[in-house]
Amino acid sequence: MNREQALNLIHSHVKNSNSVKHMLATEAIMKALARKFNEDEVVWALAGLIHDLDMEIHDYREDPSKHGLIAAEMLEKEGVDPVIIEAVKAHNEETGKKRETKLEKSIYCADPLTGLIVAATLVLPSKKLTDLKAESVLKRFKDNHFARGANREIIAKCSDIDLTLEEFVEIGLKAMQEISDELGL
Repeated sequence: MNREQALNLIHSHVKNSNSVKHMLATEAIMKALARKFNEDEVVWALAGLIHDLDMEIHDYREDPSKHGLIAAEMLEKEGVDPVIIEAVKAHNEETGKKRETKLEKSIYCADPLTGLIVAATLVLPSKKLTDLKAESVLKRFKDNHFARGANREIIAKCSDIDLTLEEFVEIGLKAMQEISDELGL
């Protein structure tokens, strides 16, 4: 599967534009992490891009363990690389999939980082990603009342990929700033 095919699949199953933007942001962060770790940027970016493919197919409040598993089934039918499929499963701890590879550990902590960065952007007077500084994101990280949906424990798992929180936030922010026009921020 290439990026264009992935985007077509996403647009056929995900109608919420903010959800699509979240997947684009996760793609950007995963690509930047692959570059940092000298990994396959295409594989890592695709995993980030399609990780929430099933988000509108099933009500995950009823059974959160299915999020990622339904996407995995869909991706298997499309002949997607099993490495990507396993990463999609691993991004949601509710699936029970143990995170073993650097890719799986990376997508797990990158997923909630996008929400924290977007929320930190939206409280700026300009509401522009390009005006956001890593220090501001780190300050917001410490405030548990801010962007409650951005799970700090999961973001902090960046230590499992041998990055400090500061390094991880810097990489994630820079990656999202590079696609700020696509994200509308």
